[in-house]
Amino acid sequence: MAFDAAPPHIRSMITRLLGRARSQPRQAAPEAPQGSRIYAIGDIHGRVDLLRRLHRLIAEDADRCRAPRNVVVYLGDYIDRGDASPAVIDLLLDEPLPGFDRVHLKGNHEDSLLRFLEDGGIGPSWMLYGGAETLMSYGIRPLPLAGREGEIERVQHELRARLPERHRRFFVGLKLVHEEGDYLFAHAGVRPGVPLDRQQEADLLWIRDEFLLSDAEFGKIIVHGHTITEHPDVQRNRIGIDTGAFASGRLTALVLEGAGWSFLQT
Repeated sequence: MAFDAAPPHIRSMITRLLGRARSQPRQAAPEAPQGSRIYAIGDIHGRVDLLRRLHRLIAEDADRCRAPRNVVVYLGDYIDRGDASPAVIDLLLDEPLPGFDRVHLKGNHEDSLLRFLEDGGIGPSWMLYGGAETLMSYGIRPLPLAGREGEIERVQHELRARLPERHRRFFVGLKLVHEEGDYLFAHAGVRPGVPLDRQQEADLLWIRDEFLLSDAEFGKIIVHGHTITEHPDVQRNRIGIDTGAFASGRLTALVLEGAGWSFLQT
């Protein structure tokens, strides 16, 4: 669903938030690089059906706008919670948006899968926030919540055997941050008071309240996912676009060109 087609109360809310963000004193309105149209996609969580639909909307939008350069930035959390995590990775690898520069960021859920391959101790907690669905989607019986040692070793062994090597390489190769003009893209956010080039991986993947409640100037507008909100969360210093796709059916893309902002949504 394009922003212009959204219900009036949603358009009014976003317009009010954008106006408030731009009313704050700044040297200049934040801008994307000249000649670039950037699409940032929020947390997918195994909903390959929504990703296909959003890719179509993005392709149609890009075809209408004819920007010299199109970029798509995925904010991480491709897996867990939904029931088609392997299909999401296959789509990203086999059916990329044609003619787009592509940036794949790392989410805390991909980090958890990689950590579990080496450290079975995180298995029970990973099961609680979506790992069970990912294991089942790869044809593996999930780890019991009690996390008995023999079962942890079984699941680790099966995941190592069943995880396609190209999926593992995809997860290992994910970036932590990406910059475009006056915007920085990170999965969860950044730690206030720490220079952007000195942020720690744990904060970029996991931070919540310290970032979400901060009114600090970060040096760039931070575009992030990780924290679910019903509608895009537009603040003076950040834009959150995790709209809970796995449960809500709303997968959101932020569209940036010049000093303009808009949204596409399934």
